[in-house]
Amino acid sequence: MPQASSRPTNDHGHASLAERFAATRQLTESLLEPLSEADATIQSMEDASPAKWHAAHTTWFWETFLLRDHAPGYRLHDERWPFLFNSYYEAEGERILRRNRGLLTRPTLAEVLDWRAHVDDAMQALMDDPCHADLIELGIAHEQQHIELLLTDIKHALSKNPLGPAMWDRAPAVPATQDDGWIEHPGGIAKIGHQGDGFAFDNEGPAHRVLLEPFALSRRLVTNGEWDAFIADGGYSDHRLWLSDAWAWLERCTITAPLYWRGDEQFTHAGWQPRDPDAPVSHISYYEADAFAAWAGCRLPTEFEWEAVARGQDAADTAQRFSAGAGNQLDAAAPPQPVGTGELFGDVWQFTRSGYLPYPRFQPAEGAVGEYNGKFMAGQWVLKGASCATVRGHSRASYRNFFYPQQRWQFTGLRLAKDV
Repeated sequence: MPQASSRPTNDHGHASLAERFAATRQLTESLLEPLSEADATIQSMEDASPAKWHAAHTTWFWETFLLRDHAPGYRLHDERWPFLFNSYYEAEGERILRRNRGLLTRPTLAEVLDWRAHVDDAMQALMDDPCHADLIELGIAHEQQHIELLLTDIKHALSKNPLGPAMWDRAPAVPATQDDGWIEHPGGIAKIGHQGDGFAFDNEGPAHRVLLEPFALSRRLVTNGEWDAFIADGGYSDHRLWLSDAWAWLERCTITAPLYWRGDEQFTHAGWQPRDPDAPVSHISYYEADAFAAWAGCRLPTEFEWEAVARGQDAADTAQRFSAGAGNQLDAAAPPQPVGTGELFGDVWQFTRSGYLPYPRFQPAEGAVGEYNGKFMAGQWVLKGASCATVRGHSRASYRNFFYPQQRWQFTGLRLAKDV
């Protein structure tokens, strides 16, 4: 059973850079423990990657952007592997086609884990040099993103097995009761984007001002029960609710329910489980979220509206906000599953109606790391918050997740908004 590692702290009560590096690396490996070699190698679709590939790619990241250039005398563990485990960095040369990652029966998982140990040892020499702190922070955040992808990708792969195998041997937590009602916001000028000295991705800035009209944001996420009502009312067959591209996608792919729904069940990391009507709906696309909002007589929030409310509800201490009692995020040895905590952060990534575009004065970083976010700013939609598979502390009010409108294998859901 996967075990989420605890985060050791230094004398100031916060995890040091070296401690967070070690905890993140260990968490990746703990999630690999229940997987067979075949489980870790399978690739169920082009959007997903094998669990073994995630473990290797995150190691390639450390080797390529830290050790190769900043550790004197370091030699690549295997000169053939950058071709296998580079993801999309054009500046780093040719790479295996994404759709072929599942063909990598070699190196074995054991060989990848040996590589990880080799890189972890070599990284220790760089931990105390402040010149490398920014890149190490980026690398930790990068691996945390891949931990969530590892979980969602293996869920998709296991769901394709007729046996419905479980990664965890225990059922998800019982859903909580979400509070009804709306959070009203008067509108006005809001400052959006990352503000402060802590880590943030480049796409979270620069901070800038936006004008908001008065609006309200739902206190709770849309539930499975409400989605059942949407289906029963012919939501998937009423063209008036759907965008043109969405309707074409619906017909082409014969979509009639959220991903992983079967009768009154849904597939989880604990196998097929009864679907609780009070739990937040998840694994929906932007197209579905937008159609449901239209059916409900509401709309999706903009990313700026969501952030304006979330920033106002942030705890003064970020560490406190992401403590064990704040939101439903990955921090315990239990299968990730939305339960509805009433928090803005956690359970599911929440779709907004905002296209993923650069903020005013945005400039990507120089070099290969500049390819991390900027080149994807077209044709995708921003999601806010965090999910039950997000490493605790990874998200913040300014965080911008993004997906194409048809994608739904992630823990994606929605929170309604309306004009007031």
